[in-house]
Amino acid sequence: MSTPLRKVILVPHSPEISMSFFVEVDHVDRIFELSNGGQYIALKNIELKMQQGEFVSLVGHSGCGKSTLLNIMAGLDRPTNGGVVLEGREVTQPGPDRMVVFQNYSLLPWLTVYQNIELAVNKVMDTLPVAERQSIIDHHIDLVGLRNAIHKKPNELSGGMKQRVAIARALAIRPKLLLLDEPFGALDALTRGNLQDQLMRICEESKITCVMVTHDVDEALLLSDRIVMMTNGPEAQIGQILEVPMHHPRHRLEVVNHPSYYTLRNEMIYFLNQQKREKKRKSKKVVAIARHGLEKVNLNIGFVPLTDCAPLMVAKEMGFFAKHGLEEVTLSREPSWKAVLEGVASNRLDAAQMVAGMPLAMTVGFNNNDPLPMVISLVLSRNGNAITLDKDIYDQGVRSLEDFAALVKQPSDESKSRTLGIVHATSMHNLMLRYWLASGGIDPDQDVNLAVIPPAQMVANLQSNNIDGYCAGEPWNSRAVHEGLGVVMATDLDIWAGHPEKVLGVREDWVHQHPQTNLALVKALMEACEYCDDRRNREEILELLCKPEYVGSTPEYTRPGFIDAYNYGKGEVPRSLLRFNQFYVDLSNYPKKIESLWILTQLARWGIAPFPKNWIEVLERTHRLDVYREAAQELDFPIPEPDRQPFALFDEVIFNPDDPLAYLNQFAIAHPIQVKEINLDSITTVAA
Repeated sequence: MSTPLRKVILVPHSPEISMSFFVEVDHVDRIFELSNGGQYIALKNIELKMQQGEFVSLVGHSGCGKSTLLNIMAGLDRPTNGGVVLEGREVTQPGPDRMVVFQNYSLLPWLTVYQNIELAVNKVMDTLPVAERQSIIDHHIDLVGLRNAIHKKPNELSGGMKQRVAIARALAIRPKLLLLDEPFGALDALTRGNLQDQLMRICEESKITCVMVTHDVDEALLLSDRIVMMTNGPEAQIGQILEVPMHHPRHRLEVVNHPSYYTLRNEMIYFLNQQKREKKRKSKKVVAIARHGLEKVNLNIGFVPLTDCAPLMVAKEMGFFAKHGLEEVTLSREPSWKAVLEGVASNRLDAAQMVAGMPLAMTVGFNNNDPLPMVISLVLSRNGNAITLDKDIYDQGVRSLEDFAALVKQPSDESKSRTLGIVHATSMHNLMLRYWLASGGIDPDQDVNLAVIPPAQMVANLQSNNIDGYCAGEPWNSRAVHEGLGVVMATDLDIWAGHPEKVLGVREDWVHQHPQTNLALVKALMEACEYCDDRRNREEILELLCKPEYVGSTPEYTRPGFIDAYNYGKGEVPRSLLRFNQFYVDLSNYPKKIESLWILTQLARWGIAPFPKNWIEVLERTHRLDVYREAAQELDFPIPEPDRQPFALFDEVIFNPDDPLAYLNQFAIAHPIQVKEINLDSITTVAA
């Protein structure tokens, strides 16, 4: 039976269908007008969705807009753009369905404990009989353990007792959403601990939805289901969201002893320290330092903590940057690929390790963003990914893609779609996972849900049953296998061996302004890649990778595939995969246009980015092969000839680079394809 053809048509990218959530913060901006006629942008494009009964903490440095966001959710302030929706209704003013507990208690000093709570209950529940209202007041007084202080006024109470009154008053009116603004910040450690335990117990018993602002990372880990970490203001955004994979009810000692506790805590502290460094950087004007014939020697280069960040780390630690005149290189450990993209786009980062599809998608414009021309002069790594499924799914008899397809499509009383994690829409992880699923008859956008999750959070989400599997780089697959949580169904050696995985991504206008610096950067990283693929150096590199400023993983998670045989977690003898992490051998660093053209077809296939009608021009602009050749010649490295031979992935569907649209046409599972002329010459970009 022939495969039906899918017609390529010119249509805009269709928006995603949104799920129903209990609370939705929908693209909120908050701009304050200043007395001098200027503006202060406190919050920028805040998007957050919450399920009923969830506890979310907002964490960040002072001035990042945490309390502003809380006030908007409470209806005490209005967003400049966007809005907040609670149970399908927009929040436009304060209401009894939301209650705020402030740090300063906000009790009326002339009223007793009972009267402070009674005032709120009588105001909200005036239609209830008096006896029932009294019963509600008494119940909440007992709930916070203040029966003996029922007739005392605030000046007769300790700070902890006052805060308990405020919590009891908030809960007594039975709000749908409880908002807490650093409720325990001014209390001593013992009182704070007791109140945290009481709040945790009350929230679990009442199934109440909570949002809490806090500066205390341990408090956030103890209480939260998710932790939202905010970047610095102005224009504060959500930098990273951590899932806390700990079941309720929680007990303090069990939380501290949980295997993910210190990993999550370190991730939060690293994020906060990174924001502190960024604040210092912004406080002083960064001036490009020219030296050794280079336009700039003080570079800030972004990376994400994965095993294949090794070339950047080696270039710094082994002196390759310094050898080529780049004396002041800072490697910025980013929390997610989204942060990498935003860092390069905003000029916060001079360059970055990028997932292979990111600079291409930025160049043609994706997710309705304006095109931003990027340059790829070097492939930093190939392979290194795996598709991991929950061990429970494997134990149900899923041994292959066909088994998984049968599981996904079988009728379920729960009507629950399987959810798989990806690290970014433009990543090879997403494109390879989608290709693998579609080849087995699974529509990635209809039959399963795909959730974007930072690589370091994949295992935690798998453990907490938020996802059923994921496609990610190492060491996060090997960690899931090591902890008995997951099974590797396929590595990218099984799907497309030798594909480009990470590339050096640089803005085109930056390259124009810093041509000699860019050449030096490429040369340093080419030498670092060669060093990484000398297996005699791998033990030394592993020790560096495990440092907290780089990947921060333990050696047993990081060794498989990098040094040792690779364990799929299926009870078999681990396999020797010498090309699993490939940095230099087989001319790995050469950025092949034909490979990027395949990536462009897949970005278009899934509606992530339009397919450029002028794809030859796009590939010419993005692939600075002249820079690669000059660097290779100066290093006496081999210079490959261009390769235009058709190739196929594991399913043996031939990709012909002379007719990419015909290749797209033959897939039965795909989005409507948007074909668009990208006028690169009309794009104006200005480097900082």
